[in-house]
Amino acid sequence: MLLALLRRFGQMLFVMFGISVLVFLIFFVTPGADPAARIAGRNASPETLEAVRKSFGFDQPVWVQYYTMMKKLFVTQDLTSFVNRGWKVVPAVIDTIPVTLSLVIGAAVLWVVFGLLVGLIAAATRGSWIDKLLMALGLIGCAMPVFWLGEVMNLITQSRYHDTWAFSWVPPLGYKPLSEDPKGWFLTLVIPWITLSILYIGLYGRVLRANLIEAMQEDYIRTARAKGLSETRIMLRHALRTSLISFVTLFGLDFGALVGGAALLTEVVFGLQGVGKLTYDALQNLDLPVIMTTVIYASFFVVLANALVDVVYILLDPRVRSA
Repeated sequence: MLLALLRRFGQMLFVMFGISVLVFLIFFVTPGADPAARIAGRNASPETLEAVRKSFGFDQPVWVQYYTMMKKLFVTQDLTSFVNRGWKVVPAVIDTIPVTLSLVIGAAVLWVVFGLLVGLIAAATRGSWIDKLLMALGLIGCAMPVFWLGEVMNLITQSRYHDTWAFSWVPPLGYKPLSEDPKGWFLTLVIPWITLSILYIGLYGRVLRANLIEAMQEDYIRTARAKGLSETRIMLRHALRTSLISFVTLFGLDFGALVGGAALLTEVVFGLQGVGKLTYDALQNLDLPVIMTTVIYASFFVVLANALVDVVYILLDPRVRSA
């Protein structure tokens, strides 16, 4: 087990190294992508461009530039923004992580709980009006873009019906740290949690229903029925366990991507200064150090989430342990 974990950790480091090289090459070495030109601004003279190249080390060999960049990013942590001179990137990214984690973890709790309920109820009532209603609602949830749903939620809770008894408790857009104001933290995130989770509740519910129905046709389920077990017990104790493998796979990929900044539309709509919003602002200004840092940060969480999924596989399916 320890050897497997060490091997997985080594794979994580290798993947992150590959991603860092790829991102660096794309943004700093691709023909036409001259970071000195972006820093110097439009219509900069050749002398100014040359001075910027020397100042930022762009006149050095590529491997020296990469080494210098990674050293500033991971060792000295004094990598600075190309747009806001003197603004250190690593502390800025670290400051935004609690916001993104608060958003994604809360939404994940909602979509896991309600995704399981939707999938189980739909599979147990297969073919009935309840099944059709849940699947229709799930499809609607999958079809609604997060940014559109977020704007609708804002229109309802922040503007049109804010003064009514139903939404008078909703605070203004923004974020309050959990350590400073737990109640304010919860209230500011309730609507973003619901908005972000609706898509995944529909998706996970539909996937789980399909897997449960398929699992209920397997031979080991027929054996369980022959032993006289109830349908509820068969579904919860036997079919659900194997059906959760696809559920867990999706969860690992989605959770890692969202923590890595894929929740940027939700953060932009609700005014949350998380990693996604930071990346969005950096893309607006083509601030290459910030973009590179957030991409590497995102890759770390995606790789970490996949490693955790592999561990959960072992717990759910004993056949994987010997693979």
